[in-house]
Amino acid sequence: MGLALYDTRERRLRPFVPLVEGQAGIYLCGPTVQAGPHVGHLRSAVAFDVLRRWLLASGYAVTFVRNVTDIDDKILASAAAEGLPWFAVAAANTRAFSTAYDALQVLPPTVEPRATGHLPEMIALIGRLISAGHAYSTGGDVYFEVRSLPGYGALSGQSPAAMAPTEPQNGSAKRDPLDFALWKGAKPGEPAWETPWGPGRPGWHLECSAMATRYLGAEFDIHTGGLDLIFPHHENEAAQSAGAGDPFARYWLHNGMLDTAGEKMSKSVGNSLAVADVLESVRPQTLRYYLGAPHYRSSLDYSLDGLAEAEAAYGRIETFVRNALDALGGIGEAEALALEGETAGAKAAEEAFAAALDDDLAVPRALAAVHGAIRAGNVALTGDGAGLAGWLAAVRRMLTVLALDPVQWPAAGGADGRLRGVVDALVKVALRARADARERRDYAAADGIRDALAAAGVVVEDTPQGGRWHLS
Repeated sequence: MGLALYDTRERRLRPFVPLVEGQAGIYLCGPTVQAGPHVGHLRSAVAFDVLRRWLLASGYAVTFVRNVTDIDDKILASAAAEGLPWFAVAAANTRAFSTAYDALQVLPPTVEPRATGHLPEMIALIGRLISAGHAYSTGGDVYFEVRSLPGYGALSGQSPAAMAPTEPQNGSAKRDPLDFALWKGAKPGEPAWETPWGPGRPGWHLECSAMATRYLGAEFDIHTGGLDLIFPHHENEAAQSAGAGDPFARYWLHNGMLDTAGEKMSKSVGNSLAVADVLESVRPQTLRYYLGAPHYRSSLDYSLDGLAEAEAAYGRIETFVRNALDALGGIGEAEALALEGETAGAKAAEEAFAAALDDDLAVPRALAAVHGAIRAGNVALTGDGAGLAGWLAAVRRMLTVLALDPVQWPAAGGADGRLRGVVDALVKVALRARADARERRDYAAADGIRDALAAAGVVVEDTPQGGRWHLS
């Protein structure tokens, strides 16, 4: 059947038909960098990283654009509060976001445009809108005339008659309270760029339309972002692009919010959790599993219990992969054996995984296929090597799409990841000592080693291939 995605604008599941066969262009609204990233920012990043990875695995050539808004009222306010130049605040926080993305193995974008690097495109877009009769200049500001565009509100499902203004009047000469700023006239002490309508700086909505079409063209496949961006940001992007004659995005995808105590996580509310702080106590692979496991359109309430469940679930994945690789003699041997070890069951698991992701990225069902394959693989641990290798290969292929393959995570594990490597080595020393004790029939010593490990939270399993371990 192929990939189908839920299109916010049409409010239905639609088969994905790309603009150009075999290619996919995606624009993700990236961060406004007035501060460093909180965990809520990573919900969107992980959700659409899975989309990108699945398109790549399905054979598409993907152009992925994720912008940085590096000039904005919030950035200017942060700079004033910190006593720093606005560009220094923006640059430092942009680096912090990149560090957070890398920690969770979010693929880097094909291009990461910054708003301040695309003023010529923005000025040209304003000119087109004024010429088309959809924008006007007044008092150094330029506004989009909302009521000039039939169909405004279609993306968010609203009518202009029922809308409240999204920007304050602030003594401006707007013709209509619903009109929104394309260009903001210069104010004392603020950065400004020259335009035919006077010096100033761009409006937020204008920036994304200009950057998206600069790298993806006047029409492109998918525009993504959080549910909180549907109105007014994405509504206004769609309006100004349509007013300029650009078809713009063919599909609009939006992820659910990360909440704390039922309220959206945000800096303005004061309930955000900095990524750097969370990663001091949570492994990045666990956080990736936690954020990516629910369906991307569902809301997710941040909780320690949820993180513990994610750690336990990911621990089962790690245990199987480690035990299988140990039994098979390593990655090279496992990959060689997998060529002759494919089973109907493993193939069926991958087909279920693919069907789940093709159904609007149904990651919960995809993970169910992964864990089902792991249960079958654990049974195969006591059987022939080729069968085990086949299950392991299938599991790892599925996990690669979700960026959860333990083999690909060691370098991203930070101090905790290094500690786990040390623990693994020490437990293996203890297991060898226990095996030696059993060999010489000193069962009391063997039981003592097992009990000491159990007291430390390490469960030992005896198999024909020797002792294996996992955390309790």
